[in-house]
Order: sequence, then C-alpha cells, then structure tokens
Amino acid sequence: MEEIRVELEERSYGIFIGSGILGSIGGKFRKYEFSPKAALVSNPTVYGLYGEAVVDSLRNEGYEVTVILIPDGEEYKDFLWAYHILSRLLKAGLDRKSAVLALGGGVIGDITGFVASTYMRGIAYMQLPTTLLAQVDSSVGGKTGVNHYLGKNMIGTFYQPRLVWIDVDTLKSLPKREFLAGMAEVIKYGVIWDREFFDYLVTERERILSLDPGCLTHIIGRSCEIKADVVSRDEREEGLRAILNYGHTVGHAVETVTGYRRYLHGEAVAIGMVCEAEISEALGIFDRAEAAEIKSLIESYGLPSTAGDALEADSMLKAMALDKKAVAGTLRFVLPEEIGKVRIESGVNEDVIRGVIGD
Repeated sequence: MEEIRVELEERSYGIFIGSGILGSIGGKFRKYEFSPKAALVSNPTVYGLYGEAVVDSLRNEGYEVTVILIPDGEEYKDFLWAYHILSRLLKAGLDRKSAVLALGGGVIGDITGFVASTYMRGIAYMQLPTTLLAQVDSSVGGKTGVNHYLGKNMIGTFYQPRLVWIDVDTLKSLPKREFLAGMAEVIKYGVIWDREFFDYLVTERERILSLDPGCLTHIIGRSCEIKADVVSRDEREEGLRAILNYGHTVGHAVETVTGYRRYLHGEAVAIGMVCEAEISEALGIFDRAEAAEIKSLIESYGLPSTAGDALEADSMLKAMALDKKAVAGTLRFVLPEEIGKVRIESGVNEDVIRGVIGD
C-alpha cells in the first residue's frame, strides 16, 4: 500500500492507495479510537457493490454502523439531502467523537464532508472514493460543499478528512464515461504542474484506458502527490491553491447553464480546460501548438472539447460572474503559460471570453 501525506500540522493526514483494501478499513478505523457509533454515507449503486464489505469490516471491529443512502447525481448535492443526513446522524445518536465515512464519488464526498463539518460543530470523517475523479481530486484537500441553483459549491467549508482510503479495484466497476470524466482532472495536473506527467498520459494512453493496475496506481498517486503538495502550501486557497481551478471557471459555468444534467463534472472541466487554454492563447500568453496539444489529449481520452450550442455567451458570463472564484465581480482564470506551468489572471476582457465561447 502506498501512502502520501498531506502536511497540515495538526490536521495532517494520509492518502492510502492500494488494491483490494476496502475490506480492511475497519482495522485502520480502530486505530483512531472513535466512539462506537459510526455512519456510512453512500448511494444505492455504490453501496450495492462495496457497502457490505466496508460495513462488515467496521462491525467486525465492534462498531455500530448506521447506513445512509442518498440518490446518485449532482442534483442531490444540496441542502435538503444534507439536512436528511444530519437528521439521520442525530437519530442514530452519533456524538462528537463519532466518525462518518463517505463511500462513493465526488457528490458523496462533498456532502458528507460538509455534514461532518457542521454536525455538532465538526466530527471526523473519512473519504473512501470509488470514482477516478474523486480519487485524484475531490477526496483530497478538504473542500466540502453543496450546490445552490445559482451556482455549484457556493455553500461549503474547508474541512480536512481524517484519512483518504483509495482502492484502485473500484475502478473496474466504474462506467467508462465516469472513468473518462476522471481523466480530465488527471490531465489537469499535467497542465498545471508537471510536463513529464502530461507526456506520460500521452504515451501510456492505451494502458491507462485498459485499466492497467500499474498505470492506474501511478496516475492516481502522482495526481494525489501534486494536490497534496499544493494544499500543504495553501490550505485555504489564498494563493497557489487556486491553480487547481484550471478549467473550472468555464467548467462550473457549463454545469450551471446546463442544469448539471448534460455533462459530468469532468466533462465540463475538459471543455473548460480547452476554453481557458484558448483564452490564454488569445491573450498571447500561451503557444498555439501547446494549446492544440491539450485539446488533442483531451479528445484522445474521449472527452468533449467544446459544448457547442450549450455555451450561449450571455448565460455563461452571468454564471461565471456568480462563481465563488470571482472577486468584486472580476473573473479570475487559471491560464497556461506552458504545459506544466500556469498563472492566475484577473480582468480578462469580456470580448476575449466571448470570442472563445462564441455568441
């Protein structure tokens, strides 16, 4: 099993990556000396595949586990379902020394972390991500949240998990579209931080798409290393951490405008990465050939590079203006300078944005 540390002083924690490890979480859980009552939050699909193994592992260690299932989908990551989870925790009698486990993708991890951060003013939680996107991105770093109809993740907290427990075997049951959506976030790390990693994603594409265990362990591990490094330097996104938002200013707007129903999060981020590379090119910051490399790699993994008629400029600009990354109404973009290096740019001319998105 590989361990990657997120160094945040008293909030530090490990990211554990291995094969066939879900059923051994109980032993690790025991080491934290939590109260005997715990809760597992998941959705029916994921729970049907992996829930019993996790629950049995915990119960074998003497824990009383309450299972809480919510529907599968981004549209259910809202206050109503957060309130439902909170109600179940109260009825089950979890106390301040109890812990909650999030078994599933980004939706489950985000809402569980948000609930954990607010229940009794904060109890421990653990991330057990089962999608590639959650394994390489949303489970690491402590961002929690729920959506509002005016924008994604507009209500949330910074609240670090006690640990992240990644079983690469869960990717075998992941629908291909979900796996490819996760690859968007993997590609992001190459663009913002590591040219060599970007090139690895080009040369090892076939092995990655065939779910080669060695390749999967490497891309998940390297992605987590990059994110852990960034988060350790800037936990609350006061500077450097904002580079992790590459592709997300446009991507979140795509999700908002299309009601979270047309694109998976990773697909929207893929579109956003291409658009933001083209904005950087239009501003004379980024080389056209390298912008083409990003687009080509994204398309080679079966991801969309444009939303076509979904990107109506006025609606997109309105959605971006409401994005939490905007400051005093000024949009901020993460723009590539070269593959492996990005910068944060404010005050991009609206005509440039329209020229890329289209009217």
